[in-house]
Amino acid sequence: MNLELLTELCKTPGAPGSEERIRAVVRRELEPLVDEVWVDPMGSLVARRAGDGPRLMLCAHMDEIAFMVRHVEDSGYIRILPLGGFDAKTLTAQRVIVHGKEDLLGVMGSKAIHLMSAEERKRVVKLEDFYVDVGLPGDTVKEMVRPGDVITRERDITRLGDLVTGKSLDNRAGLYVMIEAMRALGNTNCEVFAVAAVQEEVGLRGARVAAARIRPQVALAIDITLANDGPDTKPHERVSDVGGGAAIKVYDTSAIVPRAIVDHLIDVAEERDIPYQLEVMPAGGTDTRELQLSGDGAPAGCVSIPTRYVHQSVETCHPDDLDACVALVAAFCETAEVLVPRT
Repeated sequence: MNLELLTELCKTPGAPGSEERIRAVVRRELEPLVDEVWVDPMGSLVARRAGDGPRLMLCAHMDEIAFMVRHVEDSGYIRILPLGGFDAKTLTAQRVIVHGKEDLLGVMGSKAIHLMSAEERKRVVKLEDFYVDVGLPGDTVKEMVRPGDVITRERDITRLGDLVTGKSLDNRAGLYVMIEAMRALGNTNCEVFAVAAVQEEVGLRGARVAAARIRPQVALAIDITLANDGPDTKPHERVSDVGGGAAIKVYDTSAIVPRAIVDHLIDVAEERDIPYQLEVMPAGGTDTRELQLSGDGAPAGCVSIPTRYVHQSVETCHPDDLDACVALVAAFCETAEVLVPRT
């Protein structure tokens, strides 16, 4: 695993609709590996490797869950809207970066427990309970921050025993896998389009436009999945295990993966001794849906990175799973031609 690249991808901001900085990093990494690169009208980065065979689209979204400035109060406190789904109970006193005229460090503020009534202490924490404090006078904040500016989390990637942990592994881990798979990719007849998509966290928007324009004949999303392998999880509720290998998606609430795609991924993984597990996710969806439905429609699957603590202040995954996903995605690209009927 290239920890330096993963760290840079996770640390670089990229809220939905404001992916410019992370897009520049992805472009730098993919440009030497492909024949051409461009940005589509939605802002997704498309990197094309030429080939004489069927059009194959890889898709890893590059946006992260974030916030948007809704209002700046006279006192300087910032009211926010979510961009993506947050587990609100994990936000208390977390550091964030407000991307105004310049980046400002902030803290997610809320009422201290000492000041809460007994009823308030029992209540489930809600996102509207929070505001952002940047530690500056109101007039200064209003000069530097306006409604519509975005806010991302501030957190480094670090080692956690055998694991890595930090913010935005959803889906910078997927971006990492796509980049490294393109770097590892051997001979393939497919014309490969590696897409770093925008605005997945607010409705799979970038993938929809990119797939409609590319019109892939076969496709593969790359994203994280839930690793609910903690204590007290019943065996039948298990989605994936950290350290269990690449997760081959079978089902989520947005897509049923064609059996031919699932079986092909299993066959390739077994032929090449790539650790894998099957993923049936009862809640949540990915860009897989848009790859299946957009344009002419295409058989599409998803390779997922098992991840703990998803959409919380930190997420956690295993380097070995990242390596397995890289190997499986590269292998899929090298062999996917057989999935597209000859005309």
